[in-house]
Amino acid sequence: MFASVARLPSLSPKAKETAIGTSYPIPTTTRRVLLLSLPISSLMLYTTPLLAAPVPKYDPLTPSEKEASAALSRRISDAIELLEKGRELQAQGDFVHALDYFTQVVKDYKDFALSEYARVGRALALYEVGNREEAITEMEDVSISLKGYPEVHAALAAALYADKHAPLLAENQFTIATLLDPHYTDLSYVKDTRHWPPSLINSLKHFITLS
Repeated sequence: MFASVARLPSLSPKAKETAIGTSYPIPTTTRRVLLLSLPISSLMLYTTPLLAAPVPKYDPLTPSEKEASAALSRRISDAIELLEKGRELQAQGDFVHALDYFTQVVKDYKDFALSEYARVGRALALYEVGNREEAITEMEDVSISLKGYPEVHAALAAALYADKHAPLLAENQFTIATLLDPHYTDLSYVKDTRHWPPSLINSLKHFITLS
């Protein structure tokens, strides 16, 4: 008879399940190998952030509004160029051609505020070329639209005294001018700095000396 062999004790179903389900940590080397074995496209899902779609720039102006703005800028530049050219000719003593430039600004750009300053230059040039009545009318108008602009008040004072023989009105205008800018009591200032025409300088001289 064979000797009886000792039998191992049988495990209960629950014990077998516990033994089989026991998990052990995967070594670090194994994890690295698994990571390197993944496709590159899969890795990019984890390493590359999603790119946001570009946000369109907001432009508050329509194409027609842009064109209108550009056209306005060109008109302003042209008006300033004409005004500066008139002043340059005035400084050179060429009042005949200066008058042409000042008149063009007044005629073509009367919707701009700077046209009022062109009217001042135009009035001075008119006075010099001999059209004193129109010059004084222009000065009177501009003394209202540009009230507080000392040059036009001083010029009007000189013209009212010399040509209209109105000393009281002239005195009122000159008081406004000199309160704002005392330089207009100096004949060299209006000649060398403001570039007044000789005829108007002479009228101002008569007013200041009451001659």
